[in-house]
Amino acid sequence: MIKMEMKQFMAQRCKAGVPRPATLQGRVVRGGLCPGGAFSLIELLLVIAIIAVLAALLLPALATVQARGKRVACLDNLKQSALSFQMYTADNDGKLAQNYPLVQAGTDSWVLGDMKVAVDSTNKTLIRQGKFYPYASQVALYRCPSDPSRTGDAPRVRSYSMNGWMGSRYMETYPRTNGFRTFVRDSEVSAAGPARLWVIIDEHEDSIDDAWFLVTMDDSRPFASYPATRHEGSYGLNFADGHTEFYKLREPGAKIEDGQVSPDNPDWQRLKQVTTIR
Repeated sequence: MIKMEMKQFMAQRCKAGVPRPATLQGRVVRGGLCPGGAFSLIELLLVIAIIAVLAALLLPALATVQARGKRVACLDNLKQSALSFQMYTADNDGKLAQNYPLVQAGTDSWVLGDMKVAVDSTNKTLIRQGKFYPYASQVALYRCPSDPSRTGDAPRVRSYSMNGWMGSRYMETYPRTNGFRTFVRDSEVSAAGPARLWVIIDEHEDSIDDAWFLVTMDDSRPFASYPATRHEGSYGLNFADGHTEFYKLREPGAKIEDGQVSPDNPDWQRLKQVTTIR
């Protein structure tokens, strides 16, 4: 009698518990207890297929989020270098940090090193010797987080270059400058309009060498130095007033080698408009 009551009690507990899942044909329920939690092969394959579909849907979204995070970090790097540009100028009686092509150590250059020279391209000491380093004192601030360039197994230390019309009179010696201005003091920048003059640019990994970015205002060598394309076909740059922007390339396929970019290229013309003035 007691055994009968116990069996009825257990059966009621089973019915009152978690609803019994649908069973496949052929599943055996043993001992009169609730069905076990084991999955059949078909059920396991179904679960794996669902997970694969979800992964296929989520991975592109995660990649987009990661890319946007790197874009924000690159803009932050450019913001820091814009502040460095301003603070160095303020601390040096209005004089801009020097910016010459193929600059040598011992000068007042904003940064040192040639990314085409293997020993320079991974040398963090050259970053620390630059005049911006006391104001932007982390080596990582000089490299775009999306920059894929490496020398051997080590990443290059720098992704950014300065407007060749800033920090020296060098471009006045360049053929056919056509009356365009160079800038070596903040008073000259202020007179031209700091919000309309870019200072530091994210340069393409195949183009970058020294820290001097060439823009030929006479259209003799369009994109001899080429901006980066690693942010979904965009590149970042900062301006003398401290603000930063991303420029979307309309023709990202126009590549680096001389002669491949037309003087009428809209991306080239847009960059020229914020490089210098007459």
